[in-house]
Amino acid sequence: MNDAIDLRRAWRDTLPGADRLGADLLRSWSAPDRAYHDAEHLAEVLTALGELADAVPRTVRLAAWFHDAVYDPRRDDNEERSAQLAAATLPDAGVDPADVAEVERLVRLTATHDPVADDADGILLCDADLAILGASPARYARYVEDVRREYAHVPEPDFRTARGRILRGFLARPAIYRTSRGRDRWESAARRNLRAELGDGDPPPAAAPPGPGC
Repeated sequence: MNDAIDLRRAWRDTLPGADRLGADLLRSWSAPDRAYHDAEHLAEVLTALGELADAVPRTVRLAAWFHDAVYDPRRDDNEERSAQLAAATLPDAGVDPADVAEVERLVRLTATHDPVADDADGILLCDADLAILGASPARYARYVEDVRREYAHVPEPDFRTARGRILRGFLARPAIYRTSRGRDRWESAARRNLRAELGDGDPPPAAAPPGPGC
């Protein structure tokens, strides 16, 4: 994964003629208070989508652009507000109502990263969003540092408790990634990274709620 993708070109390829909306989204993703959920993350998600599928539906690409377009680590409704932003802005950009509704649905899925088994597009987006878990050790370490910076307002013990629940929740799954390409590319590395961050080797619990960090 890398952030070499030209985001402006990627937006034009996704939704030609909507340059103002693309610029607004890029400003949101580039806000100075973002440490991990920033333009680099967006670029990595878009790159991961291309690695996971030969042809990525436009609705999935649009959902990637919107999935963290609204991000405030002090709130727990970012995905919902991001979906609402898509609903408010995409119709004026010429996107038909059915596609707008699908983008909203996909954005909301990134709150839990737990699409149903036959939701191919949801699985594709969620795997791409979680690709960071299977990054190189150096990139993963920087991701962990950046997430902590975003949650600097949370006391360390509380952060570690919440973060531990999230990581063990992913480890408890039969597979972190639902696509075959995702499993082949990132599953082993992701499990090594998560266990290394936990540093305790304990078996994960049966389930864990979503929370800060992904």
